[in-house]
Amino acid sequence: MTSLLRPALVLLVGLTIITGVAYPLLVTGAAQAVFPRQANGSIVESGGKPVGSSLLGQSFVEPRYFWSRPSATSPDPYNGTASGGSNQGPTNPALTDAAKKRIAALQAADPGNTAPVPVELVTASGSGLDPEISPAAARYQVARVAHARGLDPATVQALVEAHTEGRQFGVLGEPRVNVLALNLALDRSKPAP
Repeated sequence: MTSLLRPALVLLVGLTIITGVAYPLLVTGAAQAVFPRQANGSIVESGGKPVGSSLLGQSFVEPRYFWSRPSATSPDPYNGTASGGSNQGPTNPALTDAAKKRIAALQAADPGNTAPVPVELVTASGSGLDPEISPAAARYQVARVAHARGLDPATVQALVEAHTEGRQFGVLGEPRVNVLALNLALDRSKPAP
């Protein structure tokens, strides 16, 4: 029995050192050397202070800011440790009720806006952490943000266009706008009162 136990323990300790210590150190070191910003969470700074990550959505609720896609994480919105969708299908009454409440909130914040509400402003994504919205969702909010900040809507629309990213490699995904980057650009152009 001891003749079997010793090789098993040596193998356990050896593989633990290789897979539990050496490999993670190697991958972490390579990531820090080649992609330091991404390896550290793609942190966005403003005024020398970290304000968020370009990879995770944030909750913006004030009319002077563009609003992100709703988060399905709970109890805290955009909680990276609780990533996941709501798993509510299109026939689920809870999804319909949540969408109606979100539509009502959007219309209450901008009563003059009669445009159809883009779907991503009322439904959460699969991860519940999306940092981006579509250009249509950003355009839907331009009038509200411009009015709240006392800016010309054309100026706000120009910021949206400047922060719209195209498809990756020209074919993958859809055009998108990073909400945090856009809101920071708004604050730089005209600080909120």
